[in-house]
Amino acid sequence: MNRVLILYSTVDGQTRHIAGQIQARLEALGQQVTTAELSQGAALLANADRVIIGASIRYGKFLPELMAFITANQDALSRLPSAFYCVNLVARKANKNTPDTNPYMVKFVQQSPWKPTLLGVFAGKLNYPIYRFWDRQIIRFIMWVTKGPTQPDTVVEYTDWGEVERFADRFAAL
Repeated sequence: MNRVLILYSTVDGQTRHIAGQIQARLEALGQQVTTAELSQGAALLANADRVIIGASIRYGKFLPELMAFITANQDALSRLPSAFYCVNLVARKANKNTPDTNPYMVKFVQQSPWKPTLLGVFAGKLNYPIYRFWDRQIIRFIMWVTKGPTQPDTVVEYTDWGEVERFADRFAAL
C-alpha cells in the first residue's frame, strides 16, 4: 500500500476541500492518505511514498509559503512520485483550465525547481459573502474585467469535481 501525503496551501478553503476529495478518491482506490496544511509538510515527508501539493492563487500569486516549502524540501520532493495542482478562478474559462493553458501553472513550471510528475489545474469557488470588505471589492473588479459575476452576494463553485477525480485516478496510476 502506498503512503500518500497531500499538502495544501489555501486562502479561503477550496484548495483544502479539493485535497479532501482527492484523499477520498485515493482511499477508495486502496491508498493510505494523510492530508495536512503545507506548513506541517516537512515533518510528514519522511513517511510518504508519494506526495501531492495543492495551492491557491490570490491576486495573481501563490502564497509565499509555497516556494519556501519547495525550496527547503526540494531533495525529498524530487525523490518521490509527485503531483501539483493549482486552484484559481481564471481556470473557470475553458481555454485556461489545463496545465499548458493556465497562466499561473505555466509560470509555476517555469519558476519552480521542483518538477512534479503530474500537474492539475482546477477552478476555484467564488464566494463574495466570506471575503473581507476590500478583498470583495478587488475581486469584484477583477471579475468585472474578466466578465465574471460581480453581485456582492454571489457564490459560485466552479470546481469540476469529475476532473478532480480523474486527477486522483491519474496520480494513483503513477
